[in-house]
Amino acid sequence: MVRLIAAASIGTVFEWYDFTLYGSLATVIASRFFAGVNPVTGFIFALLTFGVGFIMRPVGAVVFGRIGDKIGRKRTFLVTIVIMGLSTVGVGCLPDYATLGIAAPVILIGLRMLQGLALGGEYGGAATYVAEHSPQNRRGFNTSWISSTGTVGLLMSFAVVLGVRALTGEHFDDWGWRLPFILSALLLVVSVLIRMKMEESPAFQALKSAHRLSRAPLAETFLDWTNIKRLLIALFAICGGMTCVYYTAVLLPTFFLTHTLKVEPTEANIVVTLATLVCAPLFLVAGWLCDRFGRKPVLMASFLITGLTLFPIFHAMTRYADPALAEAQASVPVWVEADPNTCSFLFNPTGSRKFTSSCDIARETLTEAGISYETRHAAAGQPATVHIGAYRLPVSDATGLVASAAKEQRIAFTHAVRVALDGEGFPRSAAPEHFNTPMVFALLVVLLALMTLALVPTAPALIEMFPTRIRYTSMSFPYHFASGWIGGLLPTFSFAISAQQGNIYSGLWYPVAWIALSFVVAMFFLKETRDVDLSADF
Repeated sequence: MVRLIAAASIGTVFEWYDFTLYGSLATVIASRFFAGVNPVTGFIFALLTFGVGFIMRPVGAVVFGRIGDKIGRKRTFLVTIVIMGLSTVGVGCLPDYATLGIAAPVILIGLRMLQGLALGGEYGGAATYVAEHSPQNRRGFNTSWISSTGTVGLLMSFAVVLGVRALTGEHFDDWGWRLPFILSALLLVVSVLIRMKMEESPAFQALKSAHRLSRAPLAETFLDWTNIKRLLIALFAICGGMTCVYYTAVLLPTFFLTHTLKVEPTEANIVVTLATLVCAPLFLVAGWLCDRFGRKPVLMASFLITGLTLFPIFHAMTRYADPALAEAQASVPVWVEADPNTCSFLFNPTGSRKFTSSCDIARETLTEAGISYETRHAAAGQPATVHIGAYRLPVSDATGLVASAAKEQRIAFTHAVRVALDGEGFPRSAAPEHFNTPMVFALLVVLLALMTLALVPTAPALIEMFPTRIRYTSMSFPYHFASGWIGGLLPTFSFAISAQQGNIYSGLWYPVAWIALSFVVAMFFLKETRDVDLSADF
């Protein structure tokens, strides 16, 4: 069983190794692959490079899920790990823009698409394989190892990047950055050797021996009404809420600390990494809990507690990470007075939209500064005005201006806002001496603990919901659709909502709404599946 779990978990190690590499080396990768294109196109490429992996995950779930239900779990996720590994190595070997021109970023995005495709088929196969090998009373605990090993990939990535930086020194940005990607070939070789020695799962073998394998897994999954109802329950009762709890705990704190509260990135990354390490054993605890008490009660407890505590946790994070900002926000009124007809919805996932009205410029500037504000109505046609305590700042409209003039105007207004914020006691960045590390660490641990309670029961609950003949396809699709489209867009939607509402915490309504929806749907429609016999193809 240890060897089976290790073989299945290696994909999660790969996922987090690759994900952390892209996060750590994003600036270097952008400078090598996007430096030769105009800024707007470069920004779109950068977003696509990061986001396309999320977008392709449900596609991979369908493609490899079908294969896994027709030819077997073992062979399918042997293929997925090879694709994932070769794509990661390919990034390290890819010539940059100076050599290939526009083909370089296009190929880079293509490699990221392959990684997302493979990942979409990886988790479902790994979780299904482990669960179908596990005793009924240990399915939650055994599949929890798959999630817990993400910490291994994160640590490996940090260690390799630090080691390569030390070895290559000033050459790191030239060619040293490639080595962490190329060195993942060693991880690929180990993964393939381990997975080649695996046996097919007993449940699939029994179905194959009885000649009862599905001839059309996609049709049975997406066209059969009984299974469609299962998919809807899986998506709305489990995966939608789970993925929002997950990304709110794993991605949002770093973004909130560094972008909104202006905490020094190294300090933020250290405390987030330490909290992640400390919480790694909690995955196994959550696995034991869902075996002992059931999938549904553990999942719903996470949804309920997270939904009730998310706003207090992030308010407390501001108080302990940047107390000067919390004090200024509480004592100094800030508002934008503008004609509501000139205020757009500040949602810009591709970076191609331009916000040029005086209202939009005012709100974007305050949001970028991490400042909460109110929006008050002004007379029709009146330009926006920003009020910061005793300061009153008129905002000029940039509609129709050439790019250079609009840029100069925006820089001048940003400077004026900064002067006013300085005058009213708003800090430019979080003071390191006032950063309360123990309390921020404790808040992160609470978030991550709640995340384990949502994530770990998800795999066994999904596996136990669907019949063996279409299990790979059916459990993979809602999981990766939610992870890619609901959770993957969480930072973008949260930022847009905060900018629109003028409150640095308003973006939390996006995950809270999904969590609340999942709690209600689970309460009425989700059945406990802990005692389901996986060998019975219902």
